[in-house]
Amino acid sequence: MPTKREDGAPWRNFYGRRSGKALRPRQIRHLETTLKDVAIGNVSWTENPERHRIDPGAIFDTAGPIWLEIGFGSGEHVLEVARSNSEARILACEPFINGVATLLPKLSDQGIGNVRVHAGDARDLFDVLPDACLSRIYLLYPDPWPKARHHRRRFVNTENIDVLWTRMKEGAELRIATDIPDYVRHSLEVLMSRKDCHWCAERARDWREPWSGWFSTRYEQKALREGRTPHYLAFRKTSSN
Repeated sequence: MPTKREDGAPWRNFYGRRSGKALRPRQIRHLETTLKDVAIGNVSWTENPERHRIDPGAIFDTAGPIWLEIGFGSGEHVLEVARSNSEARILACEPFINGVATLLPKLSDQGIGNVRVHAGDARDLFDVLPDACLSRIYLLYPDPWPKARHHRRRFVNTENIDVLWTRMKEGAELRIATDIPDYVRHSLEVLMSRKDCHWCAERARDWREPWSGWFSTRYEQKALREGRTPHYLAFRKTSSN
């Protein structure tokens, strides 16, 4: 397996394909126009090969806490969170171009101004974010990579969490939703090995029921129809002392 992509980035995929069915003309127009208006900027390896840090606050028109959604799918959760939390400034990452093309027209049509988009790997964004800037992170129904030989491609692994944790403020929360019991076990093993991580659950229902303000995604509704059980994990960054 190559260690570098053609653009110079490390080869570290945790996702599968980059595109699916053909895009509609309106979606293509928004990729060519709206994406320029809401793109985070200076994230990709081609535009920022030396990985200079960016100021995420400077790309928004208002002040407020910075939240991140990793892999937003079709964007329904991003939209609802943005509408319900106008004070939050949301960074949304998605490598699947069809998902980006689905979100962009809705951002434009609904006049949502507190979302900025990176159409690519969230870890490229991690490279350029400053330390202690994130107040909340969502990782919703990540690819479980169920085969043991593929577990290293799961997003929740020590390498990714180590970097993410430095980008989180003390007291920030990482919220994970998954319908795969083994991903629950795996996430607990990785995160609870940290001295500066607190699992927020105090009783069984805390991980069986969603956190306050939860908006069910299209994928979750499919999982429920197929008889799978969602799990909701919340972890808080604490002092390591």
